[in-house]
Amino acid sequence: MRPPILGLRGRVILAFGVGAAVITTAFAALTYLLAQGYLTEQRHRIALRQTFTDATLVRDQLQTAGVNASDALAKLAPPTTTTIVLRWRGDWYATSLEGGRDAVPAPIRDHVRNGDVITQRVQQGEDPDLIIGLPLPAVNAELYEISSLQELDETLRVLGTVLVVGALVAALGGGALGVWASRSVIQPLDRVAATAALIAAGQLGTRLPATRDPGLATIVGSFNSMVDTLQQRLQRDARLAADVSHELRSPLTTLVAAVEVMNTRRDELPSRSRRALTLVTEELGRFERLLQNLLELARADAGLDPSAIETIPVSELVEHTLDVTARPVGLLTQPKERATVRGDRVRLERVLTNLLDNADRHGGGATGVTVVATAERVLVTVEDDGPGVPEADRGRVFERFATGVARQSSSGTGLGLALAAETVTAHGGTIWCTTKPSGTGARFTFALPRSDA
Repeated sequence: MRPPILGLRGRVILAFGVGAAVITTAFAALTYLLAQGYLTEQRHRIALRQTFTDATLVRDQLQTAGVNASDALAKLAPPTTTTIVLRWRGDWYATSLEGGRDAVPAPIRDHVRNGDVITQRVQQGEDPDLIIGLPLPAVNAELYEISSLQELDETLRVLGTVLVVGALVAALGGGALGVWASRSVIQPLDRVAATAALIAAGQLGTRLPATRDPGLATIVGSFNSMVDTLQQRLQRDARLAADVSHELRSPLTTLVAAVEVMNTRRDELPSRSRRALTLVTEELGRFERLLQNLLELARADAGLDPSAIETIPVSELVEHTLDVTARPVGLLTQPKERATVRGDRVRLERVLTNLLDNADRHGGGATGVTVVATAERVLVTVEDDGPGVPEADRGRVFERFATGVARQSSSGTGLGLALAAETVTAHGGTIWCTTKPSGTGARFTFALPRSDA
C-alpha cells in the first residue's frame, strides 16, 4: 500500500516545522556543549587554584615546629562540598569523617606518589566528584582535594532541559508559522480554483480580483486575459451556431410548409410517392428538432441570463411540464415537503422535456417522475421500462452527438441529453444515469442546489 502523499499545505507546514526543529536542535546542542565545556573548565580551574592555595598553606604549617597534620588541616576551613585528604608520614588525615585513604582511588594515589599533579572526575556513589591530587615533596606529603560536582551537573541538567523545551517550542512555532505561510500560499490558489470552477459552471464573466502583490499580479493578469480570450471564442462560436441555426430556419419553415401542403394531398399520390413523403416528413421533423437543440446549445454556451433567474417550486415545474407535453400528471410522485430551486424556468423545463422525450424514444415512455428533497439538494428522477443503458455508456450518453451508444437511434438528434447535462451544470447541479432497482429500465436523475435549505 502506497503511503499517502502530502498536499502542498502539508509540505509547507512540514518544511517549516522540520526546518525550525533542525535549526533549534543544532543551536541547542551547540549551546549545551559550549556551556558544558566552559562551566566545566571554569570549575576545574577554580578547584585547581584553590587546591594549590590550600597545599601551600598546609606545607607552610607542616614546616612550622610543633604543628601536626590535624592542626594544619583545621586552619583551611574548606566548603562543605569539599573534602581535603592529607597523607603525611604514612598516615592519612581528612577534614571530614567520610574522607581518608579510601576516598581517593588507588590509580590517583599512585600518580601523585610518583610526583604527578592529577585532576580527574570520578563517580563515587550517586554524586560525581572532582579529585585533584598533588605531591608536597618539601614535607614528604600528598594533598588531595575532593570537590562535589553535583551543583555543576544540576546546572547543566537545568540548562539542557531549558534548551530541549526551547527547541520543542521553536519547532511548534515553526509549524505554526508554516500554517500561516501555507495559508498565504494556498489562498491565491484557492481563489484561482474557485474562479475556475465558476467559469466551468458557465459564469464566464467571473474574473480574479486585482491584486497589489507583485508576485501574483502577473498570474492574475495572465489568468484573466486567458479567460477573456476563452469567453470571446465561446461567444463567437455561440454566435456562429445561433446565426447558422437562425438562417436555416427560414428555408426549413418553407420546406415544412411545402411538405404539409403535400401531406394534405397525400391520398392522391402513388404508393411510392407516399413512402417518400413519409420519409421526408420524418427527416424534416428530426431536422427541426436538431435545429432547435442547436439554438438551445448556443444559449447554453452563452451562460445563464441573470434576469431570467427566479425561485421555482420543483413540483409545480414538473406538473407544468407534464401538462404542456400532454403527459399524465399522475406520473409525478409528490415530495413530502415543498422544495424550491433558483434557475431559469424555461431552460429547466427543457431539461425535463428532453428526459421525457428520451424515455419515449428509447424506453417506451416514462413510467414515473419522482421529486426528492434533501437538506441541500432537490433530485428529479425520470424512469422508463426500456432496455436501460449499459454501464460503460452511462457517461457517454451526455456527450454531444455521441455515437455507438446503446440508446441512440436514428430518430434522435444526439443533442437532447447533452443539452440537459449542460443546462443542469450551468445551474450548479449534476446529472447521471443508472438502472432501476428492478434491474430493467433506465433511471435519469438530475440534482439542483436547494434554495430554501
